[in-house]
Amino acid sequence: MANDKEKSKSEGEPTESKVDTSRPREPSFYEAQKGWKSWAFTLDHKRLGVMYLLSTMIFFFIAGMSAILFRTELLTPQGDFLPWLNQQLAGMMGQPISIEEAAAQSGTTYNKLFTVHGAVMVFLVIIPSVPGALGNFLLPLMLGAKDVAFPRLNLASFWIYSLGAIFFLYTLFMGGLDTGWTFYTPYSTNTGTAVISATAGAFILGFSSILTGINFMVTIHKMRAPGMTWYRMPLFVWAIYATAVIQVLATPVLAITLLLLMVERTLGIGIFDPAMGGDPVLFQHFFWFYSHPAVYIMILPGFGIESELIAVHSRKHIFGYKAIALSSVAIAIISFVVWGHHMFVSGQSELAGIVFSFLTFAVAVPTAIKVFSWVATLYKGSIAFNTPMLYGLMFLFTFTIGGLTGVFLGTLSVDVHLHDTYFVVAHFHYVMMGGTIIAFIGGIHHWWPKMFGKMYHEGSAKIGALLVFVGFNTTFFNQFVMGGQGMPRRYYTYVPQFQEQHVLSTIGAYILAVGLLWTATYLLYSLRKSNDAPVADNPWGGASLEWQTQSPPIEHNFHDTPRVTTGPYNFPQIDRTGEVDGH
Repeated sequence: MANDKEKSKSEGEPTESKVDTSRPREPSFYEAQKGWKSWAFTLDHKRLGVMYLLSTMIFFFIAGMSAILFRTELLTPQGDFLPWLNQQLAGMMGQPISIEEAAAQSGTTYNKLFTVHGAVMVFLVIIPSVPGALGNFLLPLMLGAKDVAFPRLNLASFWIYSLGAIFFLYTLFMGGLDTGWTFYTPYSTNTGTAVISATAGAFILGFSSILTGINFMVTIHKMRAPGMTWYRMPLFVWAIYATAVIQVLATPVLAITLLLLMVERTLGIGIFDPAMGGDPVLFQHFFWFYSHPAVYIMILPGFGIESELIAVHSRKHIFGYKAIALSSVAIAIISFVVWGHHMFVSGQSELAGIVFSFLTFAVAVPTAIKVFSWVATLYKGSIAFNTPMLYGLMFLFTFTIGGLTGVFLGTLSVDVHLHDTYFVVAHFHYVMMGGTIIAFIGGIHHWWPKMFGKMYHEGSAKIGALLVFVGFNTTFFNQFVMGGQGMPRRYYTYVPQFQEQHVLSTIGAYILAVGLLWTATYLLYSLRKSNDAPVADNPWGGASLEWQTQSPPIEHNFHDTPRVTTGPYNFPQIDRTGEVDGH
């Protein structure tokens, strides 16, 4: 018995999180300063997190609406909607055209729509959303710090992000872009659309990503509270750290690649265009050397959110903490050597294809460690089926499908058949939307009371989660079947045999759009001024440091520098009578 007590103390006994009523409540970081200048020139990481959140949500809406437009076009195999849309838009601009002329422009319009959807979602939403919004807001709070290491650099990162976004918006008004989000050569060197402004925007966004990564790495190394060792950090922090490593090391490669593309288009130097002695496959090597690690820039923060959701809302110490933490670092390392699986049909040698196929299977191992650890954490946990946990469970379902179908695409013989089909579209969306975006929405619900001091309506939130789950799976699951049957992606007309499946996907897209708009509505409604119901500082019973602060936090986060004596997942043990052990 004595040994058991000593062991309990050595591991750190959990303590209940209580509001310090002896100290008067201070103004939150929203109230500390007033006026638009206090936001535009703020050095407060929390305000910058809120600004990133608002910005990414605006661009998420733009990208989503473009997807709804081209999914509507795919309701019929002939291409009926875009000719009508082109004709209406031309009439509104005072340049009426015939339906035949409008139909002739439909292919280009479709290409522009899916390019806007892909480029905006990748560069302006998925990559910056979790690190920029939740990472900025939560990282210092989780570390027990007053701010990030370089607050001014943090502000510069946001405005650089905003400048890059302006270039993307300029591209939309300058006639759009039709190359796809990958800017593949030689088409991107020859098309008449606004390639230079789009690539300049992505080039600028890269600087924001690099500066944010450096800032986070230094903050994690140097700003941890006393007693917070590496193995006492929340797993969300581990995920942000691994993401920052990829951002700093991989993003310069993309920047150089896009710069070379701009130079080729403006000066006519033959780098990638075979007509000028260039090599278009070289562009693919450069692009995917960044863009496959970028997949993990997108998904690793989602892994971190998932760890927090599963642990906190099952009231159980996370299973395999060190394995999950170190697997994030392993993913960051292995992600740099698997880019060639995007190029199995690009003429690379058989040996290279075999090596890249093996490495693709290898990167699935640390990912599987995480999934098994999350499932083991749920086992015999005190699971609360609230909205954050529903998104956590949704993530487990959808991301697992995305991960498993990636094994098919990593297999040489299978990929030859599935390459550039709707199977790839479905796989990518199950990883990015079913992984990163679902985790992001779950994280917003999890930390919403901490960020804004308001609680959303739980019943409305569960309806939104149901709509998102049904809509997402209705949209994309049958696309695996379409791809297996040979339906190519990026086509705006198709043979009639695929119409039923396209109609199903489009209906699912409408349901998904309704679910996301419903979610945005009740979250914004929860911020109404008339809602003065107090929210507990720790409504979920979390054990990490961000839950020990006021909601919303004060400007300098903590009244006193916290001292960490235990891990972030040591929750009070609750027996069957509801009594808390050890208190």
